[in-house]
Amino acid sequence: HVQLVESGGGSVQAGGSLRLSCAASGNTYSLGWFRQAPGKEREGVAGIDNRGNRKYADSVKDRFSISKDNNKNTLYLEMGDLKPEDTAMYYCAAKLTGGYCLTASSDFDYWGRGTQVTVS
Repeated sequence: HVQLVESGGGSVQAGGSLRLSCAASGNTYSLGWFRQAPGKEREGVAGIDNRGNRKYADSVKDRFSISKDNNKNTLYLEMGDLKPEDTAMYYCAAKLTGGYCLTASSDFDYWGRGTQVTVS
């Protein structure tokens, strides 16, 4: 069983930065960040597998960076040049084995409760 706890969300002005963290317990193969804005579908933002391979949504490429600290078993999302359209609840997700598709949230096995990011 894997538990995921996100932190680091908040309110920021456009152009600002935030760093989200996700503390994970248990063994995972891939980890990802998803977001969901009110009235919209959940969308994949970034993912990283056990080999360090990263994937990004086109909308955040060059602005966001995903990383993980294996010693702390913590996933991070560095978000820069934030825009109002980045406003959403951000969720950490874990997949136990195999590859994943960033556009398929169903690929992931475990989810955190989310942390709110508001950009004005």
